[in-house]
Amino acid sequence: MIYTVTLNPALDYFVRVDEVKIGLVNRSAADRKEPGGKGINVSRVLKRLGHHSEALGFIGGFTGEYVKNVVEQEDIGTNFTTVEGDTRINIKIKGHEETEINGVSPVISERALSRLYEQLAALSPGDALVLAGSVPESLPLEIYKTMTAEAQAKGAEVFVDTSGEPLRQVLEAKPTFIKPNHHELGELFDTVISAPEQALPYIRQLHERGIHYVLVSFAGKGALLGADGQIFAASPPKGTVKNSVGAGDSVVAGFLAAQKEGRSLKEAFCFAVAAGSATAFSSTFCRLEEVERLARTIDASIWEG
Repeated sequence: MIYTVTLNPALDYFVRVDEVKIGLVNRSAADRKEPGGKGINVSRVLKRLGHHSEALGFIGGFTGEYVKNVVEQEDIGTNFTTVEGDTRINIKIKGHEETEINGVSPVISERALSRLYEQLAALSPGDALVLAGSVPESLPLEIYKTMTAEAQAKGAEVFVDTSGEPLRQVLEAKPTFIKPNHHELGELFDTVISAPEQALPYIRQLHERGIHYVLVSFAGKGALLGADGQIFAASPPKGTVKNSVGAGDSVVAGFLAAQKEGRSLKEAFCFAVAAGSATAFSSTFCRLEEVERLARTIDASIWEG
């Protein structure tokens, strides 16, 4: 079974405007609402790829109820923990440029946190746990490290997609998989990484530290995967980018789905890159048919040197 944890979900409010004029009334050309949060996104993409998962995490108030209802309407299992306060609202303004305003998270009580740990205690060998997204201010930054250690003690694999101090902390627990983008990888090692070749020594370091899969995305420049003592490189398929929200989450879901299907490492890597690209080329999340089509156009090769 696949479980996703979203500690900091949101109601994402997308607004399209031709131009944002500061200090004046702006009228949107279109808007829409979606459940938000990286773990929830992974669950939604997994469903599109033909895999069931159960979404865990913290929700509250009328915004949390909206998130829960939409996810369940998509036939995705949920077992959220209810907290006091409202699930945050993130505003994503799409105009000539993309601008985001992220809301404030509700406070997570010790009681709510204990319930989540009780859920994780039910993990068993063969399960996969996805820990994705930011950590609310009311929770310790090492929480992903603690959850990873507990999940692994139950025999589960752990897939992590976060950044900053939570990523730095979780590395000590040696999760199965991490997916930093090149900016996040650079931040992790206090450097700037702009090209794939610059990431190679850091991917090797992480792999040597016990992270089995290290997948680093470079947006239009492709991606790298460190695994089995080798580094694979893949160029992205060609297409017009329409949407950046959920592309990275689609990469995680794509790799996990391919792994569960028993695909080879190379095939799983290509499928993951294709899933991220298919979401980026769409106004919403990827579709399986498009992912399969794009995956056939991607060639992953072992990086020489």
